[in-house]
Amino acid sequence: MLFAEIETALAAVTNTRSRLAKIDALAAVLRGLEPDEIEPAIGLLTASPRQGRLGVGWRTLSTRGGEHSETPSLTVADIDETFSRLTGIGGSGSAAARTSLLDELAQRATAGEWNLLIRIMTGELRTGALEGVLLDAVARAAERDGAAVRRAAMLSGDLGATARVALTGSEDELAAVGLIVLRGVQPMLASTATSVREALEVAGRASVEYKLDGARVQVHRHGDEVRVFTRTLADVTHRVPEIVEVALSLPVSDVILDGETLSLDEDGGPRPFQDTMARFGAETARAIALRPWFFDILHVDGRDLVDEPLSARLDELERIAAEWRIPAILTDDAEQAETFARDALSAGHEGVMVKGLDAAYTAGRRGKSWLKVKPVHTFDLVVMGVERGSGRRAGWFSNLHLGARDPDGVFGDPGGFVMVGKTFKGLTDELLTWQTAHFAERETGEVPGGIRVVPDTVVEIAIDGVQRSVRYPGGVALRFARVKTYRSDKTAAEADTIDTLRALLPGGGAATEG
Repeated sequence: MLFAEIETALAAVTNTRSRLAKIDALAAVLRGLEPDEIEPAIGLLTASPRQGRLGVGWRTLSTRGGEHSETPSLTVADIDETFSRLTGIGGSGSAAARTSLLDELAQRATAGEWNLLIRIMTGELRTGALEGVLLDAVARAAERDGAAVRRAAMLSGDLGATARVALTGSEDELAAVGLIVLRGVQPMLASTATSVREALEVAGRASVEYKLDGARVQVHRHGDEVRVFTRTLADVTHRVPEIVEVALSLPVSDVILDGETLSLDEDGGPRPFQDTMARFGAETARAIALRPWFFDILHVDGRDLVDEPLSARLDELERIAAEWRIPAILTDDAEQAETFARDALSAGHEGVMVKGLDAAYTAGRRGKSWLKVKPVHTFDLVVMGVERGSGRRAGWFSNLHLGARDPDGVFGDPGGFVMVGKTFKGLTDELLTWQTAHFAERETGEVPGGIRVVPDTVVEIAIDGVQRSVRYPGGVALRFARVKTYRSDKTAAEADTIDTLRALLPGGGAATEG
């Protein structure tokens, strides 16, 4: 398939807010792919090349100007091969070899194709072609049940591989995609409730659990082999030997556990999130130990549990890992739940999770089955730009431009982000040093006094509330925003939405308002 066909489809997706129109445009492209083109094409459509990070930045790409082709000739296979060659370059002379390869690609592309390739390679493709839309497009193109496609993607953790099975395999082969121990599964996500009482009204009888300020982990064991994945399904087994040791101590042969990990201080209280992430992100084990706290189980000894109610899953979790369970109570009594929530806060944790006992494990979705309740307003936002500091902060990137996710493009680009405020508060010298180096590599253009960056870095922001705004297109601005920490364990697709922030406005801030 010519890359120009993908360019045309993405333009159609960008220019419509209709979900059905997006699905139709993407499905038309998917139908025309050869089997070996499917996974590379999915990578292009989502700005997530199957090769991973390509090691090239915006400045390098933006200077590859000169002559472009007048007519489209690049194929999906051509681009996939170039990306593979880029990631294979290393050693002496690698910079020159990489530049030469990019020059060749730029010359073979039309001007429009090259502009799109830059956005794909830098991760700044805002098309509204989010995973949910693409999954529906795969189902449409393959004439398969959408629920079956979404389930296969959930259990495989791989959208490209799922698309290939759906488009080239039989209905039975798609249905046969299941949990495989040692292969990551998309994690279930939570929505937000303003109070424990409100959450219980939605969930009914529920498991009310401590909400830890830690890092999500998914722990797999098959015999004597253990793998530990992050919430983004990165394999971090080699970094967490203490969690591996816990998994090997359990009275099972095969198991998949979902939970959190955090480091504890000398008194058994939680260390700051930054300490946990510093330890969690280290390439080798360090003195600060990580303790796992499990809150769910997806598989045990040949038995898949994702379709069973939470109550049954918790029974299995108690049977095999009682010592490592997260503190929790089962209740539908609001006063009891509120007392438990106060205990969680007194112990130094963020709040509580309220989980309906009848709910199955629905990976990758923010439904009402899991609700988080935190007394302090904190939101996961995306950094869209950074300004250069002055005075004592001269030489650093300081003021952050913060964006909320706008999945339907109500206030801007479909699938993009809408700016909701700026902040430089809460940044330590250590964070300033880190973010200056980090964002210098993610530059995609300029903003007044600084640079625009790839919107893929998630930062946790504490606020005192929100207020109506005519300055920002979403009609809402943050009040007294300050940085809590960067969330390297989260993707931009998991950032909070503009509607979540607007819901804090008096009257709920309907999305159709100014």
